[in-house]
Amino acid sequence: MRFVDTHAHLDGEEFADDRREVMQRAMEAGVDKVLIPAIDVASTQTVLDTCNQYPGFAFPMLGLHPEEVKDDWEEQLNAIWQVIVRPEVREMVVAIGEVGIDYYWSREFEEQQVLAFERQVQWAVDLQLPLMIHCRKGQQEVTRVLRKYQDRLSGGVFHCFTGNAFEAAELLSFPGFVLGIGGVLTFKKSHLPEVLAENVPLERIVLETDAPYMAPVPMRGKRNESAFLLHVISKLAACYGVDDEEVARQTTINVRRVFTNLPS
Repeated sequence: MRFVDTHAHLDGEEFADDRREVMQRAMEAGVDKVLIPAIDVASTQTVLDTCNQYPGFAFPMLGLHPEEVKDDWEEQLNAIWQVIVRPEVREMVVAIGEVGIDYYWSREFEEQQVLAFERQVQWAVDLQLPLMIHCRKGQQEVTRVLRKYQDRLSGGVFHCFTGNAFEAAELLSFPGFVLGIGGVLTFKKSHLPEVLAENVPLERIVLETDAPYMAPVPMRGKRNESAFLLHVISKLAACYGVDDEEVARQTTINVRRVFTNLPS
């Protein structure tokens, strides 16, 4: 059984002491590939360094996370763009991300977040790369920007979906986009099992960990890692009335459909 972790911050300091072992456990668990998102200028390099250390297994997604958007957002984006367009990097990058809107903690840089997000959506259009979208308390703004470019987008992932049936329907109205599902699915009070089973076809889901965050039950409270996706797969299988192999197979097909330049 082989599958893909579409979102893991394995370049982070949380993995500095045992990154090799984490990668090895992922491979042994059945992870075929892992996609690693940058969040700012500094992590652009750590993501690329990590992916270069694991060629054919780890692949970079580059962008500016909404929580990192400040008054200097244009300077940050210019610096990231200069990295993306380097020929050797352009060949590696599989998506623009992690980008989006996040008003959960603060709306201080509300306008800047929207502007930065739209600029990066334009990148995705220009480069014909998918988007890895982070959205908390900002779905209205995210969908409004995406509608402007809907006919030119190549698709993407709505990362860490935890919403209701209405929100799922609105996001899936964008062709080529899928929902990223991770550890929250396994939480005791999560409504996701019902929302997904009743409203979202398995063909519109990809797997993710968001490691080191949001470890699934029974690993909750621990540092998350890609190997723990086995618990998410089992929960999804129960939701859809299929076996684990089918979840792994279909979600991998979905990944290939969205991330068209990801090597086979």
